Amino acid sequence: MEKIPMTRGGFVALDEELKVLKSIERPAVIRAISEAREHGDLSENAEYHAAREKQSFIEGRIKELEGILSLAEVIDPTRFSGSVKFGATVTLADDDSGEEKTYQIVGETEADIENGLLNIRSPLARALIGKDEGDSVDVRTPGGVKSYEILSIRYV
Repeated sequence: MEKIPMTRGGFVALDEELKVLKSIERPAVIRAISEAREHGDLSENAEYHAAREKQSFIEGRIKELEGILSLAEVIDPTRFSGSVKFGATVTLADDDSGEEKTYQIVGETEADIENGLLNIRSPLARALIGKDEGDSVDVRTPGGVKSYEILSIRYV
């Protein structure tokens, strides 16, 4: 199986989610199912069906997280320097608007564009890999081609 690259922070976040699901969410839904069973006829018991659906979601997410964590390859970006690589924190300037944005290039499972965590497989990240400060990159987006200048590259 192919390893899943991620930062230490991404690994820790997924591991914490797994611990919460196993130690808090799973026991809570088991109690809810037990209580709903005590209410009698299960065929018309909405609480029972809702709890079973939640249990199914929790068990599925636990299996998914266990699979991801077992294949995780934690990469320490502080070992790197120079051109853009996995884990780099890159500050870009939009060539059209001049607006500056900062992203850290992370693995698929930890990506969150709203919080500046850019998926390594995204068109922007793929365009940035291997580039240096001062380089310009063109990225094909649904709205057309966007151009950015790389202002800084940090590995923290």
